[in-house]
Amino acid sequence: MSIQEETVEDSKTRTLAVVAVLCLIVVATCLWCVRRFLSKKREEKEKSTKKRKSQGVVDLKATEDDGKHLIEHEHIQQEEANKKKKKFLGSIKYKVEYDFVTSNLVVTIIECKDLAAMDIGGTSDPYVKIYLLPDKKRKQETKIHRKTLNPVFNETFKFLIPYGDVMGKTLIFAVYDFDRFSKHDEIGEVRLPICNIDLATVEIATKELQSIAGDGHYLGDICFSLRYVPNTGKLTIIILEAKNLKKMDVGGLSDPYVKMALMQNGKRIRKKKTTIKKCNLNPYYNESFTFDLPFEYIQSVSLLITVVDYDRVGGNEPIGEVELGCMARGAELRHWSDMLATPRRPIAKWHTLKEIKNTRSGLDFFRKRAALTKALSMEASDATKSAMSSLKKTKSVDESGRSRFSVSSGSSSLADIREQPGTNLGSQGSEIEMGSLQRES
Repeated sequence: MSIQEETVEDSKTRTLAVVAVLCLIVVATCLWCVRRFLSKKREEKEKSTKKRKSQGVVDLKATEDDGKHLIEHEHIQQEEANKKKKKFLGSIKYKVEYDFVTSNLVVTIIECKDLAAMDIGGTSDPYVKIYLLPDKKRKQETKIHRKTLNPVFNETFKFLIPYGDVMGKTLIFAVYDFDRFSKHDEIGEVRLPICNIDLATVEIATKELQSIAGDGHYLGDICFSLRYVPNTGKLTIIILEAKNLKKMDVGGLSDPYVKMALMQNGKRIRKKKTTIKKCNLNPYYNESFTFDLPFEYIQSVSLLITVVDYDRVGGNEPIGEVELGCMARGAELRHWSDMLATPRRPIAKWHTLKEIKNTRSGLDFFRKRAALTKALSMEASDATKSAMSSLKKTKSVDESGRSRFSVSSGSSSLADIREQPGTNLGSQGSEIEMGSLQRES
């Protein structure tokens, strides 16, 4: 009995081992089939996307994901920039309101706190300049507070300006340190666009001072909208308006127009331009332009928008530029990423013009053409002057020769007439002689 039981147990263990091996084989086969199925499905998906791209069909979800990724990347860059903050210059507290009855913009400087020390003793003699851009005609100042970093001013200033013009102004609070025997030191400033203020209410706020940027660097603002349709590969740009442009002409005005160019690897591949607005620093365009831009090139292309002052003589001169694209930063990158995140929708924003980069050969073309045109015009004027002077000299020589010849011939003929008998000319002969001289001359 014991031998039989052992054989039975052995047979059971063998059958269990065989069953386990078969189960493992079945499970492995199932896993392999599932993996194979998923890989085939992935390959089919990749083939379908490639086919869509070749046919011009774009996945809108992928476009939105790219735009959202750019926005997240921009937020990360902003956070890193905020971590690396510059030196704290202090803060200013102010109050702004608008009197609709008298058309006065009423500004009150309340106080400043924690100003940067500019003197050797660790203090400052601060005062505040208040003025409006772009006019900057009437600057007003507070009283000077001696040896303090936390001055309390409580001074009110009024600017007479109509309501129709006030929205295009920028209010400047510039804090300076007074020095009796040298130039006053700049502590910081706050730039406050009036269009960002609700003039129907009284605004009281405290803002941190920023380093003072020279007013000469302010070139103006431009507003335009971007709209991209991935399926058709159409990029639509609507140039709406510009304001507070830099004065480029002698009369204090400009003749601006806007140039748009698609740039790739520093080279211009497409370009368009608006009409010219004569003698205007706040031109209104509302002109639409369309570029053919396939989706596969959207990340390698940038859009360069340049405001140019037209000159009939001497060449056109660029005022400022804005460059948008995936490689841009700040407001330009946000505008481009918002356009990609919301396809088929126009996204309009204001941008501040920046100085022209000297390293870009495409933009140096303006300066080169201006210099070349001036040189050619100067050479042409010099050549014209020399030619005219030579012509005058030859003409004067010819006239003098002709007059001498006519005088000699005229006198001889009159002498012959006088020698003939029976002729008495008298005064009539002198008149004939003068008349002949005048006709010959």
